[in-house]
Amino acid sequence: AEAVVKRVPETVPEEIAKGAHFKLDQAAPIATVDELPDYDAIIFGTATYMGNVSAAFQAFAEQTGRRCQQGTWRDKVAAGFTNSGSKSGDKLNALVSLSVFAAQHHMHWVNLGLGPGWNHSAASEDELNRLGFWLGAAAATDVDANPDEVHPSDVATCEHLGRRVADVTRQLIAGRAVAQAVTAGA
Repeated sequence: AEAVVKRVPETVPEEIAKGAHFKLDQAAPIATVDELPDYDAIIFGTATYMGNVSAAFQAFAEQTGRRCQQGTWRDKVAAGFTNSGSKSGDKLNALVSLSVFAAQHHMHWVNLGLGPGWNHSAASEDELNRLGFWLGAAAATDVDANPDEVHPSDVATCEHLGRRVADVTRQLIAGRAVAQAVTAGA
């Protein structure tokens, strides 16, 4: 499976973004809603702000209304991840928003597929899913940290989700091929 990393454009003026220490020199190109039908799976990611997805992600999502009604992304695989400055930070609400967004687009949501890590006396914060989320991957990063300072366990958890989405997507595509062959032979 080939992964393509894209981002949504910032919605705040550049002066404010610079003052708030946004990472503006990102290598990832801007995603457009028009190109997403070309992908078999889409993993949505967003910061959690004020208990929900970021304004930039919401602005992107609001551009998809027509595609939602047309079912343009129907039966694609979807998953999500989020990051905020605290251990909880209402990340679950952001993941629910992402999964509902995917459901509105008739997509198949893939959960994290991991039990909680770091939840007993012999556990370590270096375990996968150290924050204990099931619906998607979650990270906690200090608000004054740089993007490359995300906890290594949280990065590994997101990588796990990416592999899981790739596996589920391969299974779904293979299953569709078998179903079509059986139907054609019937």
